[in-house]
Amino acid sequence: MSGVEVITFGCRLNTYESEVMRAQAEKAGLNNAVLVNTCAVTGEAVRQARQAIRRARRDNPHARIIVTGCAAQTEKHTFADMPEVDAVLGNEEKLKSASYRALPDFGVSAEEKLRVNDIMSVRETTPQMVKLIDGHVRAFVQVQNGCDHRCTFCIIPYGRGNSRSVPMGAVVDQARRLVESGYCEIVLTGVDATSYGADLPGRPSLGLLARTLLKQVPEIRRLRLSSIDSIEADDHLWDLIADEPRFMPHLHLSLQHGDDLILKRMKRRHSSADARDFCARVRMARPDASFGADMITGFPTETEEMFANAARLAEDCGIAHLHVFPYSPRPGTPAARMPQLDRALVKDRAARLRETGKRLHEAHLVSMIGREETILVENNGLAHTENFTLVDAAGLKPRDLVPVTITGHNGRHLTMRPLNAAGAASLRN
Repeated sequence: MSGVEVITFGCRLNTYESEVMRAQAEKAGLNNAVLVNTCAVTGEAVRQARQAIRRARRDNPHARIIVTGCAAQTEKHTFADMPEVDAVLGNEEKLKSASYRALPDFGVSAEEKLRVNDIMSVRETTPQMVKLIDGHVRAFVQVQNGCDHRCTFCIIPYGRGNSRSVPMGAVVDQARRLVESGYCEIVLTGVDATSYGADLPGRPSLGLLARTLLKQVPEIRRLRLSSIDSIEADDHLWDLIADEPRFMPHLHLSLQHGDDLILKRMKRRHSSADARDFCARVRMARPDASFGADMITGFPTETEEMFANAARLAEDCGIAHLHVFPYSPRPGTPAARMPQLDRALVKDRAARLRETGKRLHEAHLVSMIGREETILVENNGLAHTENFTLVDAAGLKPRDLVPVTITGHNGRHLTMRPLNAAGAASLRN
């Protein structure tokens, strides 16, 4: 191979950072290399990364393989001990061209492979500029990194460090650059995005940042948030939800569970009532809104009644896009030291909650039939409505915003008919 190939796991922030990594590696003159940007959120994510590294070595026997990302930060020796790996970079080091110029030669020891510093010592997030997000029609913009909270199940603060925000002006500049490159939808992303601004002068909020962005870059057609902690929603954000048509009516919530005792044991800051109230208030302000959510099943001490409370919350909130994670103990977290449930029970509850999610998703699809929507066409023959519902858009041109009528669904996504001649012509071509 020649050039730099990047393999990305995990969140949208990793996707954004992969583009920064590619640019910095190429700036350093790196060639014939595979960069693996890992995720640490579950043990399965780490397993998949190791599998991908072995596959990359088989496919590229003479390339340099450099591993970085959250799993590399939290489990550096796991990857340094792999014979397929030539170097391991930390989450801070992966964004600097100097890191790629200072790589060790082939055949070095595991210790010599390591370029992983203390992430907790990092106090600022350096603004990064990219022109495109490879393979995506929506552009991700980093607004924040790290997390000051210590949920008992989560290893991510130890991979990302404490919360730090990108200055508002830099976010505006990056968004403007991406819009000039042809993106009409911007997604604001971070590890704990709703904590944005607490470390900046004047403590601007995420909602204020979003409002400023739409004012300063009026060419943005659609603006989304990647994920939010609903308890941190500010007044500016509520105003956007209610009054700004360019702010997309879809919110992905970090719920994690629906039983109040489990939420306390997780050290979450919201209750099940908070989640219900938030969703009801959003729907009152924006009736076309939809919700996604992350939920964990099989957390230590979870009873059948507690599990039922989680499923009930998903139903009460009408979560249309439910992401279910069987609890995975992460070494070094408090929850890993709590009494664990049998793995078969954990997986069974995950399967049952996914069935609930499937039913809620199908009900959401039915509710969309007959509506007029504007869809953003992706590269894979699908598209997203404003409330982030997938639509079969086979034949339509990627990156186009197309007005359509929703005609039905196939159980997974919606079907449509273009509303105007331009859309119909695009479909014929």
